Amino acid sequence: MTVKTKRVFIPGCSLPSYNPEAVKRTLEYLQEKLPGTGAILKCCGKPTKALGQVDKFKERYSQFQAEVDKLGAEEIIVACQSCYMTMSEYSPNQKVTSLWQLLPEIGLPKEAIGKGKDSDIVFAIHDSCPTRNVKSIHDGIRWIMNELGYKVEEPPHTRENTRCCGFGGMVVPANPELALRVMKRRTSEMKSDYVVAYCAACRESMVKGGKKAVHILDLIFGETWNSKSEFPGVPGSPVTSWANRYKSKKNINKVLK
Repeated sequence: MTVKTKRVFIPGCSLPSYNPEAVKRTLEYLQEKLPGTGAILKCCGKPTKALGQVDKFKERYSQFQAEVDKLGAEEIIVACQSCYMTMSEYSPNQKVTSLWQLLPEIGLPKEAIGKGKDSDIVFAIHDSCPTRNVKSIHDGIRWIMNELGYKVEEPPHTRENTRCCGFGGMVVPANPELALRVMKRRTSEMKSDYVVAYCAACRESMVKGGKKAVHILDLIFGETWNSKSEFPGVPGSPVTSWANRYKSKKNINKVLK
């Protein structure tokens, strides 16, 4: 990790805790299309800021920034929408790019194009609320779904008018009953039983709200999904999430060797 690199991929916290293989495959693909891309698996500190612990947030973000600067990265590629907003504000010396803005520019893996055209599923798209005002991310997600060939549904509240999934603002640990009500309010307006999200925490909220949900990287790097597929649920315990983060770290280190 001491080798200088022009750009660095930040998968965030929720994605590595959900799907280590997707983190690995994404980094491998970025290195294929953008040789020399590095990666850092570290929390940006956004949860501490959401809790009002501003000093702790600044401390954690400075630690993250030090790692980015150590690599000499000029560009940060993020998969998480909270990371996108946080880093856009607090890393002024780096260009911050969402993976969902980047993929339309570099294209999808050839084997992913059209893989969903024969699926019997219609995926309702859930837009993440931190980037509700970033149209290019919304457009990128829909471009990806079109390239994959899956049919989609736009809920009544979509794009800039999207609703919170129920996970934001640390409401789950603070008030789990309220969080569940917000999750169910969001899923109740979707006609389809199936949802695609581009945030792993949002995906988990959709499942808790009663839907069968996947992360968009599941569609890009997984097999074709249909109504007979076995959809992922929620982690059995926090230990599962931490074990997946450990696997993600090992996967990243393997790719970067």
